[in-house]
Amino acid sequence: MLPDPNLLIVDLRAETLRGAEPLSALLPNPSRAVSLAEIEEGQHGLTPADGPLILICERGVRSTLAARFLRADGLEATAFPGGVPALKKT
Repeated sequence: MLPDPNLLIVDLRAETLRGAEPLSALLPNPSRAVSLAEIEEGQHGLTPADGPLILICERGVRSTLAARFLRADGLEATAFPGGVPALKKT
């Protein structure tokens, strides 16, 4: 199921993957690129004002971990199950 088009998508993929297949070609949502390392270190720059967050990575593993870290930081964060391949099937 596609996320609400108003929700911010956090793209955890490597820069090469983001460049090869931008999320803007797959979704109308606003998106922001953030690395898992930035999230783990608390250097992600995301705030509750960003609203509920949908995290996406290449396969769904990193986004699940990142969502846990962000929820521990007090943010509303959900991983998109299955990553980009699942997104392309919706």
